[in-house]
Amino acid sequence: MDINQFQKNLENNVTLVDFNATWCAPCKAQEPVIKYLTEKYQDRAFIIEMDIDKHRDLATKYMVQSIPTLIIFKDGKEIKRFIGLQSEAIISKSLDKVL
Repeated sequence: MDINQFQKNLENNVTLVDFNATWCAPCKAQEPVIKYLTEKYQDRAFIIEMDIDKHRDLATKYMVQSIPTLIIFKDGKEIKRFIGLQSEAIISKSLDKVL
């Protein structure tokens, strides 16, 4: 996904962005939760995985200092940020509040 498409997804939607890296063990552990959430919220929210090694500019822009970092956006504004491995229940509860 390029930066223009990324920005477009954030503008008018609820979006969960997972900032991660291929070498990060907690990020690997987060993957099944992200895949489940992608299916669960497929018609209601965008869920985007961003590799910080490939998208350093976005990681810098959103001040990602630890990974995984998960950020929920609504209409382009950051609503909630999670740092570290998160459960499906915690993320779902936060997404449901925003939706």
